[in-house]
Amino acid sequence: MQLFNLFKEDKWVRPFLRKYRRSLILALVLGFATFFCASALMFNSGYLISRSASLPENILLVYVPIVLTRAFGIGRPVFRYLERLTSHNWVLRLTSRLRLKLYQTLERDAVFFKSRHQTGDVLGLLSDDIAHLQNLYLRTVFPTVTAWMLYLFIILGLGWFSWWFGLVMLLFFGVIVFVFPLWSLLANAARQERRKQLRTQLYTDLTDNILGVSDWIFSQRADEYLNTHRQHEQQLAAVKAKLQQFDRRRDFMVQVVFGVIAIMLLVWSSFRFPGSHGGAANWIAAFVLSIFPLVDAFAPLSQAAEETNIYQDSLLRLNKLPENEKQMTATTVEPPRGPYTLKIDQVSYTYPRAIKPALKELSLTIKPGEKLAILGRSGSGKTTLAHLLRGDLKPSSGLVTLNGQSTWKMTQQISHFIGVLHQSPYLFHTTLSNNLRLADENATDQQLWAVLERVGLKELVKQLPQQLETEVDEAGLRFSGGERHRLALARILLQQVPIVILDEPTVSLDPITEQALIETFNQQLKDKTLIWITHHLQGLSLMDKIIFIEDGQLQMSGSPTELAANNRHYQRLLAVDRGIWKNE
Repeated sequence: MQLFNLFKEDKWVRPFLRKYRRSLILALVLGFATFFCASALMFNSGYLISRSASLPENILLVYVPIVLTRAFGIGRPVFRYLERLTSHNWVLRLTSRLRLKLYQTLERDAVFFKSRHQTGDVLGLLSDDIAHLQNLYLRTVFPTVTAWMLYLFIILGLGWFSWWFGLVMLLFFGVIVFVFPLWSLLANAARQERRKQLRTQLYTDLTDNILGVSDWIFSQRADEYLNTHRQHEQQLAAVKAKLQQFDRRRDFMVQVVFGVIAIMLLVWSSFRFPGSHGGAANWIAAFVLSIFPLVDAFAPLSQAAEETNIYQDSLLRLNKLPENEKQMTATTVEPPRGPYTLKIDQVSYTYPRAIKPALKELSLTIKPGEKLAILGRSGSGKTTLAHLLRGDLKPSSGLVTLNGQSTWKMTQQISHFIGVLHQSPYLFHTTLSNNLRLADENATDQQLWAVLERVGLKELVKQLPQQLETEVDEAGLRFSGGERHRLALARILLQQVPIVILDEPTVSLDPITEQALIETFNQQLKDKTLIWITHHLQGLSLMDKIIFIEDGQLQMSGSPTELAANNRHYQRLLAVDRGIWKNE
């Protein structure tokens, strides 16, 4: 019932059901015709064999069964092929639309999705949930509806010959059509849910650990990771084994019921069509043999029913996705005009499943052209603040605004106002000019050379084999760390954004390269608002203001000169950074 309730509120699958309803109806009719031909073939074959064995006086007496046997014999594979062609084409069209819709949803709100989900969640949506909806039709909807149509046809057909026997068959076929599927659903619901959870956990753990596999190896804990992974796989294998054991026992019982039905048909037809050596007795084999092809139509019902738990979970996840992303997606707002002021007003943010907030009631105003340094230990909330400033995250409470507009509502527009230089800038495996034109695809070669000169790379690029058209190795390995940072700065200069966030861009560089980059940043970004997130104190004397964040809260704020003269905590940080601090 929960699956049907989900369908009522469904915004992913139902629209396509209406759009492709003709193909769906055609697939169901062809599925019914396939099993009807299979059963009718055996029915005519049984009658033909019995009639031929009774030595008919004229070949014309068996001519009609011969023609019908040929017709149904040809019709069964033809209808089967057409049914498979139609149903699979329908399902593939449906799932291709679903995948397109999912990709567009993730692409449109990629940052917001990433802020609340892990990579394994994305893989689970792409590989598991869409595939489950594909199986929902191929393994559940089509077989179930076809079986119900056959069930109704069989009961009406037998009822035409004998109403009381039709009621008996209504009961016995009802056991196969309703009782066994319901039993499977109730018995395996918890196991199916457990299997789904374990598989989702494996997706999440695998992606997380594979992305960080080098840290497992360097910490000499690779065996520990492998053992943990094996335990999860063993748990999943144990659940699968229990499911398979139940399925084998249930399938055996289904075959037993079909055997009982075949015997009852034999007994009933013997009394209904009495006689010997032809006549009415020829119908006995026809009725008994017609039941056997129907096993393939009714046997999958129990398996189809127990898998509905998986489908409803997938439907639930997909329908939650657009709802949640819609809440996060911002509408287009009027672009603010400069000068640009960033304001953080009583902002708190807590990550999903986190115990404590990353930021707590933080307030701060960043004026146009101000040079601000944000200090703090790792995990203190510095990077979270940067994401909030960029609009990548929506505050749990409070506001982050650019000239009065919430940054998270500005979506793609925010990139025209705020640029970010990360600690590990990425260069794509394409030409140097293409990498630079990520900032401005219409930039001329003259503009590219100009920004390269500003960041001190013009002479280096001129010495490359094809200069601007030189292929950059994957991840930019052709260039050193400092050179990659300068190229990232060149992108920002091409963007011409008024506000730049430097997210610990020099953390992995040697002191000489770090100092050279700091001087380049300060010189080239002197006319912009600069927000520098760091845990080093080198170059902070060039800043207008310094703040220190500890446990998500603002601990100190002031100019470098004021803090160095009056703030004991900052004086201690300076001493530690210069290597002259001693515990008192």
